[in-house]
Amino acid sequence: MWACTHGLRGWLFLFMILSAGVGVYEAMLFAWIGNLVDWLGAYTPQTLWAEKSDMLLLMFAVLILSPFWIALSSLVHFQVIQGVFPMQMRWRFHRRMLGQSMQFYQDEFSGRVSAKVMQTALAVRDTVMTITDMMMYVVVYFVTTGVILFNLDSLLLIPFAVWFVLFGLSMWYFIPRLKRTAIVQADARALMTGRITDAYANIMTVKLFSHSQRELGYAKYAMNQFLGTVHAQMRWVSYLEVVNHAISVTLIGSTAAIGVYLWQQGDVGVGAIAAATAMALRLNGLTHWIMWQTTSLFESIGTVQDGMRTLSAPQKIVDKPNAQTLTVTDGRIVFDHIDFGYEEDMIAADDEGARVDEAHNAGTALASNRVKLLDDFYLDIKPGEKIGLVGRSGAGKSTLVNLLLRFFDVDSGKIFIDGQAIDEVTQESLRQQIGMVTQDTSLLHRTIRENIAYGRPDATDAEIIEATKQAQAWDFIKDLSDDKGNTALDTQVGERGVKLSGGQRQRIAISRVMLKNAPILLLDEATSALDSEIEFAITESLNDMMTGKTVIAIAHRLSTIAALDRLVVMDKGRIIEQGSHEALLARDGVYAKLWQRQSGGFLGEDN
Repeated sequence: MWACTHGLRGWLFLFMILSAGVGVYEAMLFAWIGNLVDWLGAYTPQTLWAEKSDMLLLMFAVLILSPFWIALSSLVHFQVIQGVFPMQMRWRFHRRMLGQSMQFYQDEFSGRVSAKVMQTALAVRDTVMTITDMMMYVVVYFVTTGVILFNLDSLLLIPFAVWFVLFGLSMWYFIPRLKRTAIVQADARALMTGRITDAYANIMTVKLFSHSQRELGYAKYAMNQFLGTVHAQMRWVSYLEVVNHAISVTLIGSTAAIGVYLWQQGDVGVGAIAAATAMALRLNGLTHWIMWQTTSLFESIGTVQDGMRTLSAPQKIVDKPNAQTLTVTDGRIVFDHIDFGYEEDMIAADDEGARVDEAHNAGTALASNRVKLLDDFYLDIKPGEKIGLVGRSGAGKSTLVNLLLRFFDVDSGKIFIDGQAIDEVTQESLRQQIGMVTQDTSLLHRTIRENIAYGRPDATDAEIIEATKQAQAWDFIKDLSDDKGNTALDTQVGERGVKLSGGQRQRIAISRVMLKNAPILLLDEATSALDSEIEFAITESLNDMMTGKTVIAIAHRLSTIAALDRLVVMDKGRIIEQGSHEALLARDGVYAKLWQRQSGGFLGEDN
């Protein structure tokens, strides 16, 4: 929690001082009220000013200056800390989440993660502000009140001391229970948000299968779980409210009774009774405020603890402290006897389109419960060579690409680019040197210009348009518009590019990679969403783009990669054949049989 206050500690310290001043001010007001009552009984109007003018002027000055003190406190609280603090935390959390591995996001709801980023930032703010505001104010107010009551008569401290003990016991009993319900509630809230967001993010699938009612039931179950935690929390709050009210009534009654007793004994005046009773009444109001603030504090702590389990999860793929910037001069890639696998109890189907590729806990040593996906795999790709990876789903083709991008770390062995091990260079510099077009094209909910320029943010409009022309995309882009009146490159594409067809999204993705112009090019079913006419038209541009680059292409339609320099046939994480298209056909092996069985160049799934 202390680390979260970095950059705002000076302001928080100032706010604590201002809160302490408010506590002293409010306690002194009650003492002055008691003094005034006594003075009005002891002095005539003519003698009161003559005897107490200095004190009356001090009271008046404090009252006049108090709004300025409160204004300064409010400015620091609401203008400096209240908004800046959570936004600063969100930015830090977001930066950390962007550094998480692909495995992390395969295991988590994206909506759940974003909810925790938002909720936890607010909870951290509320926790820190409650501690600095309430704790400081309450401590100073109680100390000041205690000194005043002791000066009036020490017996007047007894009701307040009893109240303090009873209130502390009630907090000790109720707060841990409220904290536990808050932790459960925070997790239930994140689950509810995640499920709702998941439905919105996959709205096409929901509507395609007519599962709106099913999704409503799916979300309703999470909502009922959340509501159950709310009911449990409110039951404890109700019990706490009743108990604290009883404690407050006891305080007020006992303070008045002791005050009257002391007045009858001649030990205190009417002013002391007025001051002590006013303090007790003020404490009655403070009790509810302290109760809610304390409850809110532990709710926030529960939310922080729940959120931190996700937000502080260790990053599995990290740069080494002395990581260098990758420099690509030739583009030679070597997979040097690498092993890679996943936990047997975390098996997922190898759907290459899903880009998961069966990985879990990468970077740990292979153990008996790990299933190998790549086994002592060696492949040397020469500078500027264009190779195609061939094999059925599950062969490990996409896994190889993901390892090259360092979305996962190998279990053993090394991957080199121009003699530089990719785990010894920064991830940012590695991926800057690689351009990739996938079959599952993902666009950001931004303009077409921003999506294409994502490959090279400093590109000019002329360069962006040229890239779209090469990708056969400009003809449809120039006619696009959205409901806000934006046109062409300024058109919003919707979440994940939902406003565009699959072929349009893929052409924009190809434009983005063409604009990036990286020395290493990865193509994973790069033209799978294009019709034959567009694919034919774009082939020449792709061939031009591949000139002088090292290329790794994956395709089920063998005709799209048959012209590459070398084809590598994979099966169960091993290379079983490699060579040119003609050489592999002449060999009459696995590739030749796959070629013969395919219809229109499509690789069959049968054994």
